[in-house]
Amino acid sequence: MASIEVPKESVDRIYEVIETAKTTGKVMKGTNETTKAIERGKAKIVAIAKDVNPPEIIMHIPVIAEEKNVPCFTVPSKEELGAAAGIQVGTGSVAVTEEGEAKNLIKQVLSQIK
Repeated sequence: MASIEVPKESVDRIYEVIETAKTTGKVMKGTNETTKAIERGKAKIVAIAKDVNPPEIIMHIPVIAEEKNVPCFTVPSKEELGAAAGIQVGTGSVAVTEEGEAKNLIKQVLSQIK
């Protein structure tokens, strides 16, 4: 499974999940925080940016996400991912650790993509 390439129409939905979880639940931003969230079994859903340079920075995330059975999605832009997570800079990855009101959105995304 590793990282799932997201169809264009689902990318916005993933950003929406992150924005909603940021407001009503909890998100971890950045590669280190995302890695910790996955390893500790707290991540519900993970998004990684395709435009991270060098790609080695985030290459391990889909692997550990798969090991822990956490859905991992690839989005095109680290800037948009950072904006969705509520920060002023781009981020290579975001993990949703508490869904908050994004629970149903996550279910929709997962059912659309499977």
